[in-house]
This record gives sequence, structure tokens and C-alpha cells, in this order.
Amino acid sequence: MWVITVISVACLLVSPSLAGIKEISSHFTDPKPDPRGFEPEGGLDVQALPVEFHKENTVTNDLVFDGFEDEDYIDFDKIIAAGSDDYIEGDEIDEIATPAPDIDIFAEPSDPKIRRARLLRLFHSQSRLQRLNIVNARFGFNLYRSIRNHVNQSNNILLAPAGISIAMGMMSLGAGSRTHDQIYKAMGFGDFVNASHHYDNRTVHKLFRKLTHRLFRRNFGYTLRSVNDVYIKKDVSVKDAFRAETKAFYFAEPQSVDFREPAFLNKANRRIQKLTKGLIKEPLKSVDPNMVLMLLNTLYFKGTWEQKFPKEMTHYRNFRVSERTNVRVPMMTNKGNYLAAADHELECDVLRLPYTGNISMLIALPRKLTGMRTLEKEISPTVVNKWLTNMTNRTREVVLPRFKLEQNYDLIENLKEMGLTDLFQDSGDFSGMTSEKVAMNWLKHQGTITVNEEGTEAAALTQVGFMPLSSQIRFVVDHPFLFLIYEHRTDCLVFIGRVVNPSQS
Repeated sequence: MWVITVISVACLLVSPSLAGIKEISSHFTDPKPDPRGFEPEGGLDVQALPVEFHKENTVTNDLVFDGFEDEDYIDFDKIIAAGSDDYIEGDEIDEIATPAPDIDIFAEPSDPKIRRARLLRLFHSQSRLQRLNIVNARFGFNLYRSIRNHVNQSNNILLAPAGISIAMGMMSLGAGSRTHDQIYKAMGFGDFVNASHHYDNRTVHKLFRKLTHRLFRRNFGYTLRSVNDVYIKKDVSVKDAFRAETKAFYFAEPQSVDFREPAFLNKANRRIQKLTKGLIKEPLKSVDPNMVLMLLNTLYFKGTWEQKFPKEMTHYRNFRVSERTNVRVPMMTNKGNYLAAADHELECDVLRLPYTGNISMLIALPRKLTGMRTLEKEISPTVVNKWLTNMTNRTREVVLPRFKLEQNYDLIENLKEMGLTDLFQDSGDFSGMTSEKVAMNWLKHQGTITVNEEGTEAAALTQVGFMPLSSQIRFVVDHPFLFLIYEHRTDCLVFIGRVVNPSQS
């Protein structure tokens, strides 16, 4: 019995402005403030891929990690310019049968008919790529809830659903029929495929390839990268079709390695450290020499606020962790035009903090300290769509804590709860990858996010109990909150997190 290991590594990094860039180490040293505040510091056929695609994406079977720099990262602009991608297909909007207007899509979500009605209503007038990201987000919120149930209420949480969805999409390429169906059901890919007669299983992989192009191009004003590394034990035979499809759809090529060699651990860690600009230094502390396959998904984001927070306005203030506990933390302050909304049904206020490049952080702040549980239970693509549709723009004063989160999860038990069981048992079928019997014994997800003054380096629906936040002129984030990072061209939920105590990572 071979053992498969999957590691999903997600990283969100502080973005300095183009002028006056600081050493990255300065973002991890908590400066001693004066009594008032801080002192400022100084349609795809794998066999028919054009020659340009193969040339730009050649990956050898040797581990060559030394000297990995920005120019070594796949240049998707060149790939697109070479005509190697049908760049229009993912933006097509085909008609789907949406539920009748009298169906209450905000009713009990455990009813499968209601869940499908919600999904199809959200799919209306959305592109194919946006539809895939709706199901990716739904999976992400469900996974968040599973993690929430396994940690203390006082714990911070950080999760990168986009990276995990990409990794599981790639794993499904190697899965046999039953295991493949289980992945598609648990991830929501099956719901996507069944939404339109135009779709089939390969549509999912085509759109993940397109999502990679859309998210990780260089010219959008932010830096967002995802790299999938696939390592396979030397004496395990990998099917040619799996090699070709992982390379074609996910820009990854399986590399033959000896997991018993210490050099593998060092080189793999060094590569991740470089990709994440030093934020994730040693994700692999040990490697089981009996592993047959390791998948590492590295996600890196660097963004700059459209409206930076003036450093001289940052001061220590109280943050209410609970009814009995306050902590003194650096609170950033800014005044400007911001989009916001009030959700009276979920009793929370929502603020949109935009980064340069049509990507933003949504802050969802419960009005009561006890309101986090309800917000976490109910948050969904439907709810987020409602927030974004009903936001109003006006001048507001925003007060937000600086924070840094570092989280590490083994997701096997969480994914089992969500229906992914075959992957981790002898009954798992990976016949699409190899003829040998394998099972997955480890799925690790690790992430870091730092938020400071510069930025972060890491169809209408029925409105129920919902009003624009038009009267509020101050938005003070001084108690536990949720944050979401969305890329708005694709409606992609990149990160979701919970900050209960910003003084702890």
C-alpha cells in the first residue's frame, strides 16, 4: 500500500508601496510605539497544445530550485500572447433554468432543492468562470465551518479556499470513477457540471486553467501566484495521461524524487520559502520515506490598499476579545470614500477595503460580541452577493487593527466530514494516476497573512432584512470579525479568516 501526501500551502504577504519599499523583515518586527502611536519607520486538447505552450512550461524531472527568482515564474501573458489558450470560453454566459421567483432561496439550507435553487439563482447572468468560483466559495465556507468546529472560539482562523480547490481539482485527474465522483460531489464540481448541458467534467479543468491565467497575470496591479509541485516516488510508474493533463491544466509536471534523501526536504522547503518571500520558512519538517506522491500548492498574494492608512494615525487602542477581556493593539485609522452595507438579518456591518487591481478585503463585523457564531453559520456565496449588491459609497472613518495570522491545519478529518473519505482509505481509487494501490495519509494547509498600513501581503437577489449602510460614518473594528479576500473579475474567494485576537498570530 503506497501512501499519498498532499500539502496545500497558502501565504498572504504585506505589500509595500512602489515608492519607499522596506526590507521584508521590517514587517515582522513589532515596533515600540510612543505613548500616542507608532514612530514611522524608514476548449483544450492536451495533445494539440501549441509548441509555445510546451516551450514556456517545460519542467525537468530534476529538482532544480536554486536561484528561483521572479523571472522563473510562469509568464501567463506570454502564454496568452502565443495563442495557447481559448481565452473567451470561460467568459461565456449560457442560459440555465433558474428557479421560479416565488422560491425562497433563503429558506432552510439543508433542503437540497433549496440549495440547488440558491446555486442556480447565483449562476444566472454569470460567466462560466464565475460559476465555478461560486461553488469553490461554497466549499470554502463549508470547510471554514468544519475547521471552526474543531478549534476554540478564541482561536484565529486563516484559510485559502482557492488553493485547496485547485489542488483537489488536480487530484481528481488521477482518481478512478468512484473516487472522482466523490471529489466532484464534496467540492461542488458536480453541481457545476450538472447546471448546464454545455458542461462536462473536463470543463472544470479547462476553467481552472483559465482561472490560473486570470488570477496570476502580472499586470493587474497586485501580485497573486499559485504554484503546484507534484513529487512522485522514484520507483512508482505514473501514467502518461496524468502527466500530460496536470501539466496542461494546472501547470504542474510530476517529478521523480527519493523521499528518503535529506536533500529533497531541504530543496522543497527552500523553494517554498522563495515563492512566499520568506513567510513560510519550513513547511515540511519531516517526510515519510514511504510516501508515493506529494502535492504542494503554494499560494502567494501581495496587495496595496487603494487608500493607504497614514502611519501617523496608528495608535494603540482596546480591542474587545470577549466580555471580560480587552487587549491593547495598534489600530490603523483612515478617512475616505468606502463601500459598506448593513445586514440586519445577520446583525453585522460589512466594509469593503479595495486593493489596487480589482481585488478587495471584505470586513464582516458582528454588532454583538456574541454574534460571530450566527455569522459563521450563515455566510455563503448568496450572502456575500447580497452584501456586494447593496453597498453604498460615502465618506467614512475606518479604524482597523494591524494583525498577522499564521495557521497550520491537517485537513483530513475536515474533508472526511464533508464526504471525502475514499481519498484517505484503502478503497480510494487513483487508477487515473498509477496502476499501483495508493492512499492519502496527510493533507496539510498552512498560511500566513500580515495586514498593515500599506496593504496586505498575503443578478439581484431577494433582500431579506437588508439595508444599505448609508447612515454610518464610522466603521470601528474593535472586536472579533471575519475577513474575506475576493478577486472581483472572477468572483474568486481567495482567502477567508477570523480575527478574534489581533495580538496573537
